[in-house]
Amino acid sequence: MIISDLRGASGTRTGDGRVLPGEGDTADDSDRQRRTAGPETEVARLGIDKDFLREFAKLEKQVQERVSQTLTKFGQVSHAGAHLEKIANARDSRFRSIRITDFWRGIVLAPDSGDSYTLLTVLPHDEAYAWAKRRSASVNAATGRIEIRDVAAVEDSLPGLSRMAESSPSRLFDHVKDSQLRQLGIDEQTLVFARALTDSTQLDAAKSFLPGNQWDVLFGLAAGYTPEQVWAELAAEVGDTGFDPDDLDAAVERSSDRVVLVDGPEELMAVFRHPLTMWRIYLHPVQRSAVEASYNGPARVTGGPGTGKTVVTMHRAHQLAVNGSGPVLMTTFTATLAESLGKGVELLVEEPEVRERIHVHHVDQFANRVFREHHEQPTILTTDEQRQLWHSIATELEVPFSPDFLAEEWRQVVLAQRVGSAEQYLGAKRDGRGRGLGSRQRAQVWQAIWEFESTLRNRGVWTHETICVEATRLLERRTEKPYRHVVVDEAQDLSPVQWRLLRAAVPELPDDVFLAGDTHQRIYNNRVSLREVGIRVTGRSSRLNVNYRTTAEILAWSLGLLRGETIDDMDEGLEAIAGCRSEVRGKHPWVRGFPTRAAELEQLVTTLRGWIDTGIAPGEIGVAVRSNKLVDTVVAELGRAGIPSVKLLGGTVDEEDAVAVGTMHRMKGLEFRCLAVAGVTEHHVPPASAITPVEEDASAHRRDTQRERCLLFVACTRAREQLAVSWHGGRSPFLHPQD
Repeated sequence: MIISDLRGASGTRTGDGRVLPGEGDTADDSDRQRRTAGPETEVARLGIDKDFLREFAKLEKQVQERVSQTLTKFGQVSHAGAHLEKIANARDSRFRSIRITDFWRGIVLAPDSGDSYTLLTVLPHDEAYAWAKRRSASVNAATGRIEIRDVAAVEDSLPGLSRMAESSPSRLFDHVKDSQLRQLGIDEQTLVFARALTDSTQLDAAKSFLPGNQWDVLFGLAAGYTPEQVWAELAAEVGDTGFDPDDLDAAVERSSDRVVLVDGPEELMAVFRHPLTMWRIYLHPVQRSAVEASYNGPARVTGGPGTGKTVVTMHRAHQLAVNGSGPVLMTTFTATLAESLGKGVELLVEEPEVRERIHVHHVDQFANRVFREHHEQPTILTTDEQRQLWHSIATELEVPFSPDFLAEEWRQVVLAQRVGSAEQYLGAKRDGRGRGLGSRQRAQVWQAIWEFESTLRNRGVWTHETICVEATRLLERRTEKPYRHVVVDEAQDLSPVQWRLLRAAVPELPDDVFLAGDTHQRIYNNRVSLREVGIRVTGRSSRLNVNYRTTAEILAWSLGLLRGETIDDMDEGLEAIAGCRSEVRGKHPWVRGFPTRAAELEQLVTTLRGWIDTGIAPGEIGVAVRSNKLVDTVVAELGRAGIPSVKLLGGTVDEEDAVAVGTMHRMKGLEFRCLAVAGVTEHHVPPASAITPVEEDASAHRRDTQRERCLLFVACTRAREQLAVSWHGGRSPFLHPQD
């Protein structure tokens, strides 16, 4: 929820959403003045429930405007309660209604004392009053935070569950004591309900009406976690004990994971202009613990798709810029993601002097900047030019290796291990390269690599890799490093030479490097051992398991794409995706094949029109395909059908009224309410050109296939609410056999 002082505030907002008192005031004085102000001087503080932001985004624009106007008026009189009406037969006597229009009403929680009013929902008149008659507010005994529950749903469900439980030999929580449940914040009503459960599907069905934190606790216990393990995860949310269950004003203040403080109506209206964007910058307490911790060296956060890793990196950069001891470099693999990070930092960090301490650059951009401090603007070979050079060298030397094999040997072995001579190459490790090489073959490969590097030097041209190597050399010679902290997002896609660059950009001190990533989402051919590039995160790693973006149905289907895959964790171990879960329910993915491309495209148009007809804006819809050629085909087809669309060419999506169409690579870092993944056909996903032939290098073949499978996984998990997957002819071997 968002707390707004609609009469203005003299304090300063901190990174965790609290407002510090103005100069000359103490926190106690400020609080006392606010709480003891009489009716004529009361300063109304309006909280907006975080979950309502997503609902607000779905309202018609006229209704959104009236909500904004109503909230502004809320603070324009001396006593905010003048705008509120009591609700007859409300389940909770503290619920009030606020008029939005003749047809729409808001439900507000008005505390018995204090001045923090909380807008919980906005619904049509009758639905709003029915909502209030079913629900009540309470304070969680373990966390001291506010909770909303559907009391009527609990009461309606309990008799049937109790009857089923009587004939069951066991119940879901027989292994947990009442005292343990109470310690974890389970109150009496939820405790009675939990004791009647016999199956986890019953708990799943209760997600919509139980208090969120209490459902999380029960979910963890049902999944096999011990009370101690659940408490360990909950501990990040527990700040004290002995909370007053009737002090809702204090409970709202305590809910820092769901509260951001804004000064006055202008900032509040800015929130409503970008509700979904604002929703993304909130921190769950588990995320906050990773952000605020002090680490005696590099630290890492991992987690599946949609678990908020990017949000954590933005908050971590902010935290270091405020409390650290020098400038912060925030970086990632591509320009698209860097632009998205930059916009997120602008949204999150309001203080200009703090924002100036955070420099957002993608890693090649940073390497070029360091390079140009000592050299002229470099001439960089394109990918095609490099391929042609490798081809000409392989042909001239008549070596029995393909240009692609030679190029990867150069990147994955020579550059990754800083090999500088034939003798070093003869002794270099080639783990994961698959194809074994004898000493004579290594000599042939080294001759080709030596010719490639010599040609670059003689022509005075560079590749992105060699610029990075040179920038690293320059930084390692400097005693004064350009940055004190480095924060890395999408860490799984950086290469060894890029990691060495970032290691050289900061001194080896506490809180020097912070990285977030998920190797299940690796979509480029980069493999790295963090230890070998000087970044040791052992003992300083944490994992996020709750997906905040994708519905449980979409997540479960997408996870099935990776079933059986063995994926490294960048630290000489294996990464597990077990435990990643979503607590949002929705529709199952729509998966279907067609006899021809024309039939598939016709259905794609029908699917998109159906979404738009239900009120989903074109700008909230995406179409992901594997190739640029198919992007052009889809855009042309949508144009003929009169559906506005825009091609993703790099950078974030700014077009509000057009369907975004892009390759699966371009979808990285983006999200859409509804997403269609088209052309998931045999021989196209994966394309033969992206897979090393097994007879050439079996290990590379496996890595390429896994990378392509992960690319499809990444594309599908860009969907928040609805996912449609289609193909024509034969289906991709990555799809489930039952699809």
